[in-house]
Amino acid sequence: MTDLAKPYITGHYTPMADEITATELKVRGTLPPELNGRYFRNGHNPKPGITPSHWFRGEGMLHGVRLADGRAEWYRNRWVKTPYLDGVPFTGTELAVSAAATSIIFHGGRYLALQEANLPWEVGAELDTIGAYDFGGKLTSAMTAHPKEDPVTGELHFFGYSPLPPYLTYYVADASGEIVRSQVVDGSGPSLMHDFAITGEHAVFINSPVVFDHAERSGIPYRWHDDVPFRIGVLPRDGAGEITWFDLDDHAAILHVTNSYVDARGRVVLEGPRFDQASWGSSWKWWVGSPGYGTGPVTGSTLHRWIMDPATGKATGQALDQLTIEFPSINDARTGAVNRYSYAIAFPGAGLTGYHTFKFDNQRGERMLLAHGEGRMPGEAVFAPAANGTAEDDGYLMTIVSDLKADASELLVLDATDLSTIAAVELPRRVPSGIHGHWIEDQK
Repeated sequence: MTDLAKPYITGHYTPMADEITATELKVRGTLPPELNGRYFRNGHNPKPGITPSHWFRGEGMLHGVRLADGRAEWYRNRWVKTPYLDGVPFTGTELAVSAAATSIIFHGGRYLALQEANLPWEVGAELDTIGAYDFGGKLTSAMTAHPKEDPVTGELHFFGYSPLPPYLTYYVADASGEIVRSQVVDGSGPSLMHDFAITGEHAVFINSPVVFDHAERSGIPYRWHDDVPFRIGVLPRDGAGEITWFDLDDHAAILHVTNSYVDARGRVVLEGPRFDQASWGSSWKWWVGSPGYGTGPVTGSTLHRWIMDPATGKATGQALDQLTIEFPSINDARTGAVNRYSYAIAFPGAGLTGYHTFKFDNQRGERMLLAHGEGRMPGEAVFAPAANGTAEDDGYLMTIVSDLKADASELLVLDATDLSTIAAVELPRRVPSGIHGHWIEDQK
């Protein structure tokens, strides 16, 4: 049952009260034998007795499932043991005080739990907390929860943003995890900048009308400003040129990015779910703890494409689909390059009943949907490549599904080509719906 006053701590989001470990999990179907690694997912999980003012202020909890040789060896959940978990409040100046509750990555031999207003928090392979991590003192700002690893160079590209100058700082860490470049990016403003993108040659940043506002009292100090334009900034990755900001006629916002690339005409393309002011207001109510997506024709973000042409200095946009989607993902091997397929969660509304896993074919302009059924909510679809795969979608999608009717959860392994279910790992109890995760293969 969902409490419409506090949906982020009831229904699918009801938090866990403790930490557990379970081994030798039951599997329905057959796990692909090449899936040897860890599926990790992060999310907000307030401690018992605590009701945060906003979903984003809930303490971070990691969930992990270890797969090896066709078996599901273990499940475990652990809070990230930061000062915030012990009751130290956010101040805006102490970067180590973090909920560490948005995402988790693996780079340079380290697992890092991320939340964009703070430093990363390092955890171990079994989700034990190690401590705040500042890249040997070279990270002097907060770090986005959405860094991008270049599949060609192995570099990690990321940024820190702030409501105060400098508003935007860009970083590059090499494949070993050493920061080799940091740069204050000119021309940015105090926008909510949750995500960004890279191409093989550029870093792509977003300034939207959702801007820091200290008078905002909803729990997170950002709100829509009609007088602030929507802009996309394209910065050469090699440091040889200045950023170019493209103004859009479209008054819109982006929370998550699907991908970016350079097309055959040398134009920079950015794709992702687009919010206009009405849909942002509708969906933002969910983020701040009010009733969520409605049932109208378009009630939230929809898949969109923006094209920045350096030859003309102009930018244009086009709608790709009309379903309400969020939490986009791709085969990470296509990061920064032309991708044919993307995946997301499709939310109720725009003609859909219930939650679906969504696949979009850029080449054909067609969608594919997997309905999860009444009372079942999937999470972000995480791609894992198949052994000896050749096509972009040769692989698997992993998602934890929360089932309210059964009071249970399972890790689904789907065939990324047709969204059919290959296997389901039964988890020891229902896992709250969360935010972002990754499939982290065993290191060879």
